[in-house]
Amino acid sequence: MRISVIIRLVLGAATLALSHDEVPEVESVVESILAEYSATVNYAGNPNFAASKVVSNITRPFPLVKGQNTTGGVEDSPYWLAQIKHQGISAFNSDPETYRVFRNVKDFGAKGDGITDDTAAINNAISTGGRCGPGSCQSSTTTPAIVYFPSGTYLISSSIIDYYYSQLIGNPNDLPVLKATANFNGFGFIDGNRYGPDGILSFGSTNVFYRQIRNFIFDFSNLPPDASATGIHWPTAQATSIQSCFFRMSVQKGTQHQGIFIESGSGGFMSDLKFRGGLIGISVGNQQFTMRNLAFLDCVTAINQFWDWGWTYSGISVTNCTTGLNFSSGGSSGQTVGSVTLIDSKFLDTGTAIATAHNLTSSPVTGGSFVLENVVFDTVGTYTPQGSINFQGTFNPFIRSQSLVGDGIVGNAYYHRSKPQYDNEPVSSFLSVRSFDGKGDGIADDTVALNALFRTAAANNQIAFIDAGTYRVTSSIYIPKDSRVVGEAYPVIMGYGGDFINPSDPQCVLCVGYPGDTGITEVSDLVVSTQGPAAGAILIRWNLASPPNNPSGMWDVHSRVGGFAGSKLTSTECPAQPNSTTINPSCIAAFMHMHIPSTASGLYIENSWLWTADHDMDSPSLDRITVYSGRGLYCQSKLGNIWLVGGASEHHTLYQYQFANTKNIFAGQLQTETAYYQPSPNALQPFAKQSFWNDPDFKRKCKNIDGNCAEGWGLRIINSNNIAIYGAGLYSFFNNYSTACSEHNSTTPCQSRIFSIEGRSSNIHIYNLNTIGVEQMITKDGIEIARKRDNGNVFPETVAIFRSE
Repeated sequence: MRISVIIRLVLGAATLALSHDEVPEVESVVESILAEYSATVNYAGNPNFAASKVVSNITRPFPLVKGQNTTGGVEDSPYWLAQIKHQGISAFNSDPETYRVFRNVKDFGAKGDGITDDTAAINNAISTGGRCGPGSCQSSTTTPAIVYFPSGTYLISSSIIDYYYSQLIGNPNDLPVLKATANFNGFGFIDGNRYGPDGILSFGSTNVFYRQIRNFIFDFSNLPPDASATGIHWPTAQATSIQSCFFRMSVQKGTQHQGIFIESGSGGFMSDLKFRGGLIGISVGNQQFTMRNLAFLDCVTAINQFWDWGWTYSGISVTNCTTGLNFSSGGSSGQTVGSVTLIDSKFLDTGTAIATAHNLTSSPVTGGSFVLENVVFDTVGTYTPQGSINFQGTFNPFIRSQSLVGDGIVGNAYYHRSKPQYDNEPVSSFLSVRSFDGKGDGIADDTVALNALFRTAAANNQIAFIDAGTYRVTSSIYIPKDSRVVGEAYPVIMGYGGDFINPSDPQCVLCVGYPGDTGITEVSDLVVSTQGPAAGAILIRWNLASPPNNPSGMWDVHSRVGGFAGSKLTSTECPAQPNSTTINPSCIAAFMHMHIPSTASGLYIENSWLWTADHDMDSPSLDRITVYSGRGLYCQSKLGNIWLVGGASEHHTLYQYQFANTKNIFAGQLQTETAYYQPSPNALQPFAKQSFWNDPDFKRKCKNIDGNCAEGWGLRIINSNNIAIYGAGLYSFFNNYSTACSEHNSTTPCQSRIFSIEGRSSNIHIYNLNTIGVEQMITKDGIEIARKRDNGNVFPETVAIFRSE
């Protein structure tokens, strides 16, 4: 759970509904956004408008979008996901035998013929089965669903209402079209977080986890150009993504169409999106976010940034737009955008490439911190920084390790790779865990079944398919080198029992490769966890060494400890204990979330959330819990070549990210949170320092340090070099479950220090470091480098550029 923002809409305007953990600075901004865009938020359609009035003046194509010519009808390009036998279950659903995880919208009556109104059928496909929907619950892990859309044109007259823990997936071989009728009404073709009758978002936007939208065309052509219609409304948080979508909006003068609208949330990831026409491609505001490979053509404004604390854009292409990136919200006297990092992008034939309110006298002092690197401007209006207190104009960019560079829309761009969907693979290429008697019921021991699946699939060059379910294992699971693994609706591999108890001899729950192995492995759409006490569990250990020009990959793979049905680490077993240093040994649930050992290398990680739960996702009131995990992600790869794209690591005792004796790492946006219970107990408990694991020595290093020093590091770098971080949010919101210490003007921070560089470290570079609730923003060998009081921003504190040569 994050610092909450609850907004209430009343008659098209916004008024506040107070709740706990609020950020007034954020609430006031969101309130003004909703008022300014009330026509969009409350779009009720125009029933008197005739679709025939729409005149298209699109004259040039937008290339490389599958399914552009889709007109509906037969599925000419089948996709394996529609053909494979679906045997997935929800292990802890109240009726797991009958609950249906996979749903094809055509099985619920949707036609996709471009004539029939499919709204009701699609919404029925999403909602059937007593799922966690708007107004019925705040969150749940027991009603997951994949809602599949075959090729076709699906007419919709009102919003498709998304539910919790849903994946809306279209056929990637021939993208299905969502086409609004002329009298469409609603906030988004897909409304990912509907405002209820009380005017409040149905799901708290900082607690909306584990959902995806991918492979769609959003067609606005039936709508009048002046309709304030939106493609996707998406207030969201961690472990969420939108991928491979195309928004076809009006290019006529006066167009009011918008592609994506985000007004709040605490994280997320998007990639491979294309926007044509419209008033605004994306209108966005969120605590932190990562967006990669977005293309905008003929938009009035490509990106309208309402607010943020930190945002990382890479691979952005803007062509023939009036404005490219506008983050001038709030004006120079009240900037609402904290920081933006833009890399490996290009602007072509655009009137104003960048619009900012920042100048020499703007407020807050570090508001609007903007860094661009490796960005090409061609035939655009001049962008001239107006200066800042710390630096202005051009400066030498970070020296990029060539082992981290790949192909991009501009030269010398960082390597990137989109999540594989195996769209060209026949269904015969997939091998299900059910074929090896895997149960996934959260009770049976599925160790043998999973190991047999992975071993057999790798040997036969097949793709291992993990059907939806919870797979309880009692010893390590090994994915061999040169494997491909994909999960259905985030199946959970859950370590349990004696092998995972001893912190002096930790064992991996999921091991990728064996030490010394070389090869290339891909893993996507999976959750790794533990059940009950597991003080010796390393959830993921990536042993494999892969070449830098063709690394292994991990997409939408998350670790989760506690806070879900079946974990035996819920609010029943592990309730929060404010003001208590007593530790329940049954709630010590992981040694480490992810380990990249010294012999491993060449790993691309995208949209991965390593989370020790702070609340019970299946409690109606999201009750807080106290669960202990020792360490977040520990990388000690000697060769490195590690990409961390859109990652987060939260609530671990000793540190969230630690890089030791490693090199050549790209990261951005990187986000962390300190455990809410600290300092009661602090980081000296319950995990003893182990030198073998390069654990921090808080007892020795915190001598003579004021405040709460012995708390988990957000980021710790030891004896490492060539580390490039393009945006980071290192947050400490709580002191023993109280947020008073993280209030904007608090004089007693939650935590003394959060980012440490130690030993023989060199070429450590970071753009737009944002911290919250921390006194010393950066320390090097124990010496303070940057302080909270000197770097105030919209809510966090910001250092726009830091180099440790």
